[in-house]
Amino acid sequence: MLGNLNNRQIEHVLHSLIIGRIGCHTDNKTYIVPITYAYDGKYIYGHTNEGMKIDMMRKNPMVCFEADVVDNMSNWRSVIAWGKFEELKTPEQRIEGMKIITDKVMPLMTGETTMSHSMTDSGQESIEALQGVVYRIKLTEKTGRFEKM
Repeated sequence: MLGNLNNRQIEHVLHSLIIGRIGCHTDNKTYIVPITYAYDGKYIYGHTNEGMKIDMMRKNPMVCFEADVVDNMSNWRSVIAWGKFEELKTPEQRIEGMKIITDKVMPLMTGETTMSHSMTDSGQESIEALQGVVYRIKLTEKTGRFEKM
């Protein structure tokens, strides 16, 4: 059976995952790239280095975001959302963005090597926030589909 996800199901998918894809478009080029993210019910938060994705989103902040759960070819859920990129520039914004990301992602990192890199104090979050680009995407429209056999 194919169907549409309701708002509660869409929110569940977005809150439960940490890997999604951003689609951005500028200068007659479309670019889709996977990201690690955290969702707070309003924004998708991300952290990255300078590169094509950031260059494109700075030129055209209107983006598409996709996240999916695929159990198999006949059992899956997919959410597509549209929104606006916003770079977090002040130290306070950057630290708060990194806190949201690390609070979501770090508990899911269970390997021996990843645990040694976990944040043990807010000072480490401050250091991480000073490196790279911290950003968020305000979601303005969301839709979802599923298949279940």
